Amino acid sequence: MSLQEDIQHNCNVSDARDHGIYSMCTMILKLRNLYKWEHGLEPWQEAEPADLLEWIDAKEQYWASLAEEPYRPLRVDDLSFSPDRIEDINRVIRPGKLVYGAGYGRSMKTVFFLAERLREYSVAAKPVIILGRESAREMASPFAMAQEGVVYIRKYSLRFFLWDQIQELRSLERAGLRRALKLHGLLEEGRLSQDRFRQRLDDVVETEMNLFIYHEIGELLQTTLDSSILEKIVIAFPGSVIELVCRTIKDILADTHPSGLLGYIVREERESSLGFYLGFLDGLRKNLFPEIVDAWDLFEQTGSWKYIEDARKHCHKKNLALADVVVEIAAKIGRDTNEEVKNLFNTRVIEPLGLAAAG
Repeated sequence: MSLQEDIQHNCNVSDARDHGIYSMCTMILKLRNLYKWEHGLEPWQEAEPADLLEWIDAKEQYWASLAEEPYRPLRVDDLSFSPDRIEDINRVIRPGKLVYGAGYGRSMKTVFFLAERLREYSVAAKPVIILGRESAREMASPFAMAQEGVVYIRKYSLRFFLWDQIQELRSLERAGLRRALKLHGLLEEGRLSQDRFRQRLDDVVETEMNLFIYHEIGELLQTTLDSSILEKIVIAFPGSVIELVCRTIKDILADTHPSGLLGYIVREERESSLGFYLGFLDGLRKNLFPEIVDAWDLFEQTGSWKYIEDARKHCHKKNLALADVVVEIAAKIGRDTNEEVKNLFNTRVIEPLGLAAAG
C-alpha cells in the first residue's frame, strides 16, 4: 500500500463513521462535490442524475463495509506513523511536494488529506501553507483550517466553496455580495455572468484567499475560547445548538480579533473582501454581529472605514464577554451533570440570544 492509499482509506473510514452528522441538504452537497473530486470535474460541471445516484448507492454500501475498520498507520519508506503524527509525517515527506494534514472538523469529524504544496509563507508569525491538487480527502474537506499552529488553505475545496456559495446567493439581494461581484467584474447587466465567473474563478480565489487566511489567524490568536474548551463542549453536546452557538462565538471572535479577518480588511481597505464577508454572513453569525449591518450602510454612504472598525471593536468586546460565560460554564462539564450544564447554557447563553433552548 502507498501513503496515498493509506490516507484515503482513513478518509473513507472517517466518512463511514461520521457522515450522519450532516443535514440532508448538506449531505447532498458534500456527496456531489466528493463525486466531482473523484471524477475530476470542475465546480460548474454536473453529473448525470442517474450516474450520481448510482455512485451514492455504491458509496453508502462501501461505507457500511468500513464502519468498524480502524484507521491505518501511515507508512513512509520503512517507517510507520500514527495518523495524528502530522509533523513527523511531513518531516519525512518534506523533500517532496506533498503535505499531509489531519484534525477534527464540525462535530469532531476526523479530517485527513494529502495535497500538493504550492507555496508557504508567514502571516502574523504563523506559518501558512497553500495547497493545490489533492490526492486524498474525505467528504468534509474544510478549505481553511489551523492545525498545530499552521494555517492550511486548500485551493481545490475553496474553489468549490466560492462557486457554490455565490450560486446560492445569485439573486444578489445582498448588497455586499453584489458590490464584491461588481468589483471583480462578474456582473453583466446587473446579473451574475456564469461565463465570466467560470473564466475568473481562480482569480477570485487567489484575490480573496486572505479572507480565509486571516480568519484562521484570528482563530490562532484569540485565546479566550480556545480549541480545547470547544472540544470539551462538542464531546459533551455533539451536534447540538450548544455546539453551534459556541462554534459561532469562536468564529466571530476570530473575525473581529485586531489581527483577524476584519482587522485585515480595514487595514488594507479591501472593499471586495468586505463585500464577500457581508454577503456570506448569515444565520447565527449575523445574529451575533448585528453592528456590521448598520456599519455597512454608513460605509456605503460615506466610504469611511471608521464605521467598519468601530463595529469590529464593539462586536469583539461584546462577544469576549459572552465567551467568558461559555468558558465559565464549560468548566463545569464533568463536575456537574450534563443536564445541569445544558440548563446553564440555555439560561445564560442560548435564550438571551433569542434562540430556542437546547433540548
